[in-house]
Amino acid sequence: MNPYLLVGLGGAIGAMARYAMGVAVGALPSGFPAATFLINVLGSVAMGLLIGVLARTTPQYQNEIRLFVAVGIFGGFTTFSSFSLDAITLIERGDILLAGLYIVGSVLLSLAGLWLGLLAVRVVA
Repeated sequence: MNPYLLVGLGGAIGAMARYAMGVAVGALPSGFPAATFLINVLGSVAMGLLIGVLARTTPQYQNEIRLFVAVGIFGGFTTFSSFSLDAITLIERGDILLAGLYIVGSVLLSLAGLWLGLLAVRVVA
């Protein structure tokens, strides 16, 4: 099957699951984004389970499963699971410094990027 179609179909499923969980969980009265927090944690656990199973087995359609589920469904559900997998992969390879740079850089630069985007819109408006 076409890899883009696998990722696209999986992504649609993941995005709908994310929205459904967000509606179901919502935010705590304190304003803590409980739904996003839960989605990120559950997506990371699910990614770990999937990658662990795929690493122990060699099914004929392993790449298609990875594309549909890991990249598509989990990517649509939460990209945090992909971030977590990349970080753990670097750590397990022994690239501790690179993993640290990746983790800190991703978080800080993503926050800075979002803030700069908001700031740009506010300055123009």
